[in-house]
Amino acid sequence: MIMEFLLPSWWEVQVAVAAASFVILCCWFFNLSEDEVVDYRPRVGGSGIVSSDVINERVDDDPACRDSMGQLKGDPQTTSAYVIKVELLAAKNLTAANLNGTSDPYAIISCGSQKRFSSMVPGSRNPMWGEEFNFSVDELPVEINVTIYDWDIIWKSAVLGSVMIPVENEGQSGAEWYTLDSSSGQVFLHIKTLKLNVKSSRGLHGYANARRRITLDKQGPTVVHQKPGPLQTIFDLLADEVVVHSYSCALERSFLYHGRMYVSTWHICFHSNVFSKQIKVIIPFAEIDEIRRSQHAFVNPAVTVILRMGAGGHGVPPLGNPDGRVRYKFASFWNRNHALRSLQRSADYYHDMLEAEKKEMEQSALRAHSSSVKGCKKMEINQEESVAKIQKFQQFIKEEVLSSVYNVDVLTCTAEQFFDLLLADGSNFTNEYRAAGKDFNLNMGQWNSASEYDGQVREITFRTICNSPMCPPDTAVTEYQHAVLSLDKKTLVFETLQQAHDVPFGSCFEVHCRWSLETTSESSCSLDIEAGVHFKKWCIMQSKIKTGAINEYKKELAIMLEVARSFVKPRVSVSEIENVIYRSQSLYDQCTLSPPRRSCVRPCNS
Repeated sequence: MIMEFLLPSWWEVQVAVAAASFVILCCWFFNLSEDEVVDYRPRVGGSGIVSSDVINERVDDDPACRDSMGQLKGDPQTTSAYVIKVELLAAKNLTAANLNGTSDPYAIISCGSQKRFSSMVPGSRNPMWGEEFNFSVDELPVEINVTIYDWDIIWKSAVLGSVMIPVENEGQSGAEWYTLDSSSGQVFLHIKTLKLNVKSSRGLHGYANARRRITLDKQGPTVVHQKPGPLQTIFDLLADEVVVHSYSCALERSFLYHGRMYVSTWHICFHSNVFSKQIKVIIPFAEIDEIRRSQHAFVNPAVTVILRMGAGGHGVPPLGNPDGRVRYKFASFWNRNHALRSLQRSADYYHDMLEAEKKEMEQSALRAHSSSVKGCKKMEINQEESVAKIQKFQQFIKEEVLSSVYNVDVLTCTAEQFFDLLLADGSNFTNEYRAAGKDFNLNMGQWNSASEYDGQVREITFRTICNSPMCPPDTAVTEYQHAVLSLDKKTLVFETLQQAHDVPFGSCFEVHCRWSLETTSESSCSLDIEAGVHFKKWCIMQSKIKTGAINEYKKELAIMLEVARSFVKPRVSVSEIENVIYRSQSLYDQCTLSPPRRSCVRPCNS
């Protein structure tokens, strides 16, 4: 009887085995999911983030320095810059800030406007970090400020001490102990300064940031006409950043700080306000190495964002990593897997956008270089040379975005006459139709040959009136024109690319157009017009922007055709003129060479 009470029943054995199998299966699944990692770290050469020709041979041997090249600021044509590598190794004898005689120290290292957060070491007055932080500067000397704080769960972090270290020359100093400006405490740092020879091809991280700064500078005082969002009111980000995704989650620190995550095209941001303690985290996609599936407290699904070496934390102290990289862990998502896939897609899109913008910048540089050549150089190229070179020419516009907007069966001129009357340098057509459309400040360049594109190109700038309530009264527009006349003078392709500078999201899209003319007779040709909107990078309201841009271009097209008809009037063909001259000459010859007819009236005899 006692044995029956102590021994489990067969049903209890089955339940225990099933429960144990389930627990083992869960452990295996979660450990396997830890290995699911999306790697966004820079790669040298190929299609990676950092170009292999941006740094000299001395820096090529240092992978950490290669990573730091993505943060270089300033003019892309700068010939030299410095990267300062600060290694935060340890600290000792820090002031005790907690009641138990310890501290929870973390460091903020700043250089100018650049600021990095180290990880927090709990319960220690002698922390060990072993973390590296990279700063990019344009000139020396500079000062590195290191401030040690004590992390508090609720209250504001207390300052344990700081030290200012001047960096005046290139080179490195040995690891040294620096005394803090407090009652006690020292910090152990190793500082190395490298001078880099930066060529015109700079890392894509720096290119993206510089591209955004240049774009906003060109837009002048007119910025996006919409109410500031949370990215502007909370995180003080630029006005062109909008929230793409938003999630309710928690940041792992001493405990979970519940708040909200905001994902934009360039950043992952997190904001929390628990017990009146404000926490703001801003993670640039440019500094993310990995986005990893993870767990918090074994049962709470989480997402870990690991930053690349030398990036440091942003906003609050991150979590440490054995390999020296820092990380942020976010948990308590409503749907962790959905949020993880969204973050991975956003990171993929960011890097794809950088590649696309790099190619777009190269094409814009080619257009600007071709349009900057003054004067018209007409070159006679035989057909064999043209066929040999046609494969080397680049596309001037994006053909995949074009769609037909207008078709004219008969135009009373040939393709060659159309170019001579309307598009040639001496023509007044552009001035008249721009004036009819109430455009002003027209500045028109001359046609010139371009080695990158077949035919000729020129650049036109003007200001045009905006009719949308979201736009300013007028905007600056740059239009690149491209014209190709076939060797037999029977086919003309006229392409335009318009870039509006002051409208909302003007840096995100371009209006592409193509006029195709084919001579059908000695005095007529057919005309087909295609137009479309090319988005260089993602922005909200793409469909509305596309519809509005096409409608505005159709209005402009109606004015252009009306003015064009006044320039292209019905003309008499050369053969008809020759026939008229021949008939007139024959009639004249008959009248002058035939003998006079005799009169039938006889003279009267007187």
